Amino acid sequence: MTVKKRQKALASGRPPVSKPRERMTAQRSRTIIRTHHRLHKQLAAAQKIGDSRKAQELETEIEKNGGIALYQAASKQGQASDRGGDSSKLLVEWLAELGVLDRKARGKRRTENVSLRCLEVGALSTTNEISKFPSLIEMTRIDLNSQGAGIEKQDFTRRPLPKSDEERFDIVSLSLVLNYVPDAPGRGAMLQLIPQFLRTAVTTSSASLPLLFFVLPLPCIENSRYIDEPRMLEIMSSIGFALTKKKLTAKLSYYLLHWTGPVNPTRFEKKQIRSSPGMNNFGSLFARS
Repeated sequence: MTVKKRQKALASGRPPVSKPRERMTAQRSRTIIRTHHRLHKQLAAAQKIGDSRKAQELETEIEKNGGIALYQAASKQGQASDRGGDSSKLLVEWLAELGVLDRKARGKRRTENVSLRCLEVGALSTTNEISKFPSLIEMTRIDLNSQGAGIEKQDFTRRPLPKSDEERFDIVSLSLVLNYVPDAPGRGAMLQLIPQFLRTAVTTSSASLPLLFFVLPLPCIENSRYIDEPRMLEIMSSIGFALTKKKLTAKLSYYLLHWTGPVNPTRFEKKQIRSSPGMNNFGSLFARS
């Protein structure tokens, strides 16, 4: 009997942790993020071919460069108001445009059961914009390496599946998370999990729900040999998502996707769709049948 290989945990792509210290300059935070992603990519490649010696060298180098904690600190500072960050600001803007969220409720205390539930994967802060509507949105925040109270330390791919609609969510936020998963099959498997955490359209409080807020570095879409926007949307369609909103900036690609279902499992083989010098090999969304 063939034994099915267990899917890698998201944590397998994460390097060791070391603690950050002082507030860093914008230039230093960008350097930390770029270096971390480069080393992480090399580590994933070494692990894929079973080069344990190279993998150990890279893990040591990542730790010397500050590990995941310093990377998270750099990312968190990038979200600071004086750095123009916090991707959830755009999520709030889009929710307001769809009539899902009333901005006048910002800061109001919860007085009864809230109408919306949001799961934020890869959460870095409990004070970002989406967290400022406690009277309307019940937040559940998770991250592989929690930075404090209010953020549960958890691997999304290991999170127990909801047993009822009461345990599911109206919104799942996946901001700069998918690009961190070690390999393409893992990324596809992660995407296929998301519908299982969303409430069905007939049980939500708005026809615009449920939603996936999905953010990737722009080069993953604009400068990859294997993924472009049409292919990405085709793959997302196969698991029941339709594009509602999008925004591209100089560095990031933002998408708001409405889950309408049903899932139509389709295998998307990794194939080169374009090529030029300087392109990356990001192949993130290969959903498996």
